[in-house]
Amino acid sequence: MKQDKVKYDFKAFGQAIKEARKAKGISRNQLADRLNIAPRYIASIENSGQHPSLQIFYELVTFLDVSVDQFFFPNEETEKSTGRRQLDSLLADGGGVTR
Repeated sequence: MKQDKVKYDFKAFGQAIKEARKAKGISRNQLADRLNIAPRYIASIENSGQHPSLQIFYELVTFLDVSVDQFFFPNEETEKSTGRRQLDSLLADGGGVTR
């Protein structure tokens, strides 16, 4: 008997990618150039929850520093949220403040 497989809904992931991209001040075009993909593909991931390829998924989360634990293990507490990791990264870089 064939079991029905539950498909993962990538909409929350797409929203996190969009927020992380904006927080870094990167346009879709800039991100698309960096990943060598079409800006429409990024728009589809961000707005429609399109399933990215594993390679693009990896490149997005590593470049934008997005934690995926919250998406795959939603019932478990993670050490740091994506927002917290982004804040830590900014603080480590001096937050852009010059003295």
